[in-house]
Amino acid sequence: MSLISAIVNPILTLNGLPAYALVAGLVFGEAALFVGFVLPGETAVILGGVLAYRHSVSLPLMAAVVVLAAIAGDSAGYEVGRHYGTRVLAARIFARHTKALNTAQTSLRRNGGRAVFLSRFTAFLRAVMPGLAGTAGLPYRRFLAFNAAGGLIWGIAYTLLGYLAGASYQKIESYASYAGYTFLAIVAAVVVTRVVTRRHKAKEPAVAERP
Repeated sequence: MSLISAIVNPILTLNGLPAYALVAGLVFGEAALFVGFVLPGETAVILGGVLAYRHSVSLPLMAAVVVLAAIAGDSAGYEVGRHYGTRVLAARIFARHTKALNTAQTSLRRNGGRAVFLSRFTAFLRAVMPGLAGTAGLPYRRFLAFNAAGGLIWGIAYTLLGYLAGASYQKIESYASYAGYTFLAIVAAVVVTRVVTRRHKAKEPAVAERP
């Protein structure tokens, strides 16, 4: 069993309330608790759509749960940024993303609410933009309007994507596994070829020196 299967398969066995709760928690925590650095919220949403395809949950209700969790999570992230923005951005988790954060802050200053809306469709920005908006002092009403619009479109689109991909999910996963194995085989072949070539070249001078 692949690592992806080990993580995903238990989720796909859920149904009803536990399924709604898990998907909502991951989507909410993406921006509110920066869970998005570990597991992008869109992954949880797509899995929610797959569960709807399997009739483990209701498709309309799952989409509604995703949208509400996305809006609420971003609002919580906004409050975290408003009250603790400077200290949060100084955390070690952001040390490797300084350039991306600077770009996001520049976009926020130039575009305001539009930057909040567009960030919903990029994994990294989706996790940090609400906090940056709170830190920058973007009025909450303006933030909420663009955040809600982005959350509505994003939540429904990715839930439907998971639903439509439900039947093909296992096939897509197997193709991904085959592609990974093929890539590893190619890398191994290249490494072996280079090692053999170097050894052969190292022996050539010794052979040439013989009378």
